[in-house]
Amino acid sequence: MIQLKNVYKSFGDRTILNDISVTFEKGKTNLIIGQSGSGKTVLLKSIVGLLEIDSGDIIYGDTNFTTSDFLTKKEIRKQIGMLFQGGALFDSSTVEENVGFPLDMFTDMTDEEKLERVNFCLKRVRLENANHLFPSEISGGMKKRVAIARAIALQPKYLFCDEPNSGLDPMTSIIIDNLIKEITEEYEITTIVNTHDMNSVMEIGDKVVFIYKGNKSWEGSKDDIFHSDNETLNDFVFASPLGKKIKSLVRSA
Repeated sequence: MIQLKNVYKSFGDRTILNDISVTFEKGKTNLIIGQSGSGKTVLLKSIVGLLEIDSGDIIYGDTNFTTSDFLTKKEIRKQIGMLFQGGALFDSSTVEENVGFPLDMFTDMTDEEKLERVNFCLKRVRLENANHLFPSEISGGMKKRVAIARAIALQPKYLFCDEPNSGLDPMTSIIIDNLIKEITEEYEITTIVNTHDMNSVMEIGDKVVFIYKGNKSWEGSKDDIFHSDNETLNDFVFASPLGKKIKSLVRSA
């Protein structure tokens, strides 16, 4: 579980995050949604510790990350897996080397133990026998799966995904969404996904947090969205004529 209490973040005289308080739950896919410029990316970076907040508290489990010393923060960061928007694979390294990178950096495993862990993670994302391929030799969807395998290599308690479906076709996006949800539930991870993909929201949104102009404007489940009276949320989620029609049908059912 990750808790945010009264989090503020500004750049100069511009407030980006305004008194954000929210709990991201363990074993669930927690989605952050919002328009471009709403503050959701700054929120994600602040939670991970890439940005320092002005005030408030970010709490991992029972540990206040905000007030912790360097060594405590380092230990928490070892429990974090990151899935970056573009995958962020090393082009000159094989799939096996990419997945094994965090094991090389942060563990004292033997080569045999590392290979065993790498193979386990690749099997978990359904990429057996892809070890010796290079990123240039695999599809966009496969790259995202390799990135997921790398993100779970250290058996993280926390998984952060920044626009995981960016650049993917709809069918591949569904595969990535389902994989993230499966891994979250299977390993009881606290997963936070930054996304603008409404298909992802409706498919895997156990908890959805809507950020609007730096404020937490709404939170609930994917099912709650259909019954929300928050006009700003409705305009964002159901902006298209088809979306409005779907919501109208659900409410009248």
